[in-house]
Amino acid sequence: MPNIQSQIKRDRQNKKRYLKNKGLKNRIRSINKEFLQTIEQKNEKEAEKKLSLLFKALDKAAKSNVVHKNYVANKKSKASQKLDSLKS
Repeated sequence: MPNIQSQIKRDRQNKKRYLKNKGLKNRIRSINKEFLQTIEQKNEKEAEKKLSLLFKALDKAAKSNVVHKNYVANKKSKASQKLDSLKS
């Protein structure tokens, strides 16, 4: 347990950030999982909606530096490829 007031505050801030970041990462994973399930069901319209939600969540996470921008680019690319393979 830290004695210094600034370190106590820093620990509180880090805990808040950790929980926020963890929530964003969980949201990305769950939306991606739902997207993949709609791809397996061959539901094109629903997959497009899920893709839009996935892109939004990824962009939000990259903007706040929760995940790296290259990770976002990779996930977007793979998801778009899967949707394109469903269309053709």
